[in-house]
Amino acid sequence: MIAVELHKLVRSRRTWITVALLNALPTLVAVLLAVTDLGPRPGTGPAFLSAVLADGKLFPLAAIAIVLPLFLPVAVAVVASEAIAGEAQEGTLRYVLTRPVGRTRLLVAKLVSIVAFVVIAVLVVAVSAYVVGTLLLGDQQGVASTSVSGTALSTEELAWRTGLSLAYATLSMLGVAAIALFLSTVAESPLAAALGTIAALIASTLLLTLEAATSLHPYLPTRYWLSFVDLFRDPILWRNVGRGTALQAAYVVVFLGAAWANFTTKDITD
Repeated sequence: MIAVELHKLVRSRRTWITVALLNALPTLVAVLLAVTDLGPRPGTGPAFLSAVLADGKLFPLAAIAIVLPLFLPVAVAVVASEAIAGEAQEGTLRYVLTRPVGRTRLLVAKLVSIVAFVVIAVLVVAVSAYVVGTLLLGDQQGVASTSVSGTALSTEELAWRTGLSLAYATLSMLGVAAIALFLSTVAESPLAAALGTIAALIASTLLLTLEAATSLHPYLPTRYWLSFVDLFRDPILWRNVGRGTALQAAYVVVFLGAAWANFTTKDITD
């Protein structure tokens, strides 16, 4: 069942169109940075920003920061919302469940497919940003990259910090996927599930701007999304990264549990 869902994901044109669209904005930004005088020149302004302009090896981080607040979560919400609600809307869910496929097994297969999409999307954005960044913004071979604190980062330090950042961004999107998958087991259509997920994320973002909601800020799903930048400080600031990791893990566990409880007891009539 897992192999079938992964095969559907890889063969779907929508998957690759979505990934291509995610790459469009970071690529446009790289082009604009390369052909205009936007941003500080090397050696001036914020150390990390000027370093990105001079060293394309850092551009994958900028690309993730560009797509993470809006475009990537919307893409994940749409894909995850299709998991169960899409099958129900097309009338194939009941047919699938008439075969010797348990509901838990089907839900796990859908989850693996969603996780695969998130990983593919994050990796493709990062790899394409590295290629575009090194081509358009330059690649300082033999010169250490610069951290947010302005200190030098060796190639090895840059590699493992970038890997941790991508893993953190992936985990953040798995929290979104868990919410969307739960709503997919509740809603009548994938559109309703996707809109519900996006509405929750918008509400979270708006609440983060309100002082009256300060007590809620540590528990909002979007609170720590961009904390991966702290991995590029010297020394690394682990507090928000750790809190963000724990928060997203909690969202994943709670909403996947709710999705399983609802789907395994749901009356499938269509």
